[in-house]
Amino acid sequence: MEESESQEITQEVPAEDVFNAPSIHEEDILAGVSYTHCSPIPEVIKDDLSIECVLGVDEAGRGPVLGDYPTSIHLPSTNADIVGPMVYGLLYLPLTQHTSLLAQTHHFDDSKVLKPEVRSNLMQAICTPGTDLYQTCGWATRVMSARDISSGMLKPAGVYNLNAQAMDATIQLIKDVFAQGVNVKEIYIDTIGKADVYQKKLERIFPTTMITVAEKADSLYPCVSAASVCAKVTRDAALEVSHQAYSSSNTPADERKASGADAWGTGYPSSAKTVNWLKGHMDPLFGWGNECRMSWGTAKDMLEAKGNGIKVEWPDTNDDEQARRMTDFYITASAMELDDEPDDELATWYGKPVPASIF
Repeated sequence: MEESESQEITQEVPAEDVFNAPSIHEEDILAGVSYTHCSPIPEVIKDDLSIECVLGVDEAGRGPVLGDYPTSIHLPSTNADIVGPMVYGLLYLPLTQHTSLLAQTHHFDDSKVLKPEVRSNLMQAICTPGTDLYQTCGWATRVMSARDISSGMLKPAGVYNLNAQAMDATIQLIKDVFAQGVNVKEIYIDTIGKADVYQKKLERIFPTTMITVAEKADSLYPCVSAASVCAKVTRDAALEVSHQAYSSSNTPADERKASGADAWGTGYPSSAKTVNWLKGHMDPLFGWGNECRMSWGTAKDMLEAKGNGIKVEWPDTNDDEQARRMTDFYITASAMELDDEPDDELATWYGKPVPASIF
């Protein structure tokens, strides 16, 4: 693993006391349900909806992918998140305050570069009434549960791959902001796949807006940096909630903290904590709960290739029994001629079987 990539993964570790933002819907998270949270329109914009705004979008928990396949399936590499949801974050504010407020005053940067405590504090400022960030910035998140991600990727036909799921989440978040009447003039997005292809698709959907899709947009554009903080802090807190299913209310607070979300590490299969947690909490038949992406190679290997799971043999839908024609159940004329047995009164109550020859 390259040093820069290793540093990014290290920074994925949540803050010890991550801020529990309004985007945390505990019931949905524990149920494995995907959901969207939108903040109110900030006062500065609500008072004058003609104000031109800039909007950024970024994600947390997607991880790198490996390889393009004919069906457009993207297989996660060994450094892709395997535990928890993928979260898309969006943030918008007046265009005139884009750089001055976010970059110069609050020093937003890619969430993977910021220390966990710093990004948690920034998110708290965004959500706290009375702060300049609260009064100026609107934000939203789309929490895509591990269960729903895996369900889409493991479809037997018409696979809903990760890129498609991510694009749909991004587009819907932007549409929701427009639906509120916000005057968005510029949009900046961290790319999914080829930047030019993605940008052209978005330009067709939002033709009146200047759109920029770029690699490392979370380091280049302050609004994307801020969106990445919204996404990352929401994901960090969601991981804490998910771990409640493995914690007992009778467990002492210090032990619960030690065995909290940090117990499963960063969520990357390259993390020893993550792998150990998966091994220690795997059901041999059902695998894991709603927090695990079972479509990821690491999870599938533990259940199938390494022989830890129970092998289930499903009936072959293409065998002779399943592939029979309707006429196979009709009695043939020759069989009727050979049948010298007296008629069964109940069997012939509604008449005798029709020979296939009449068809």
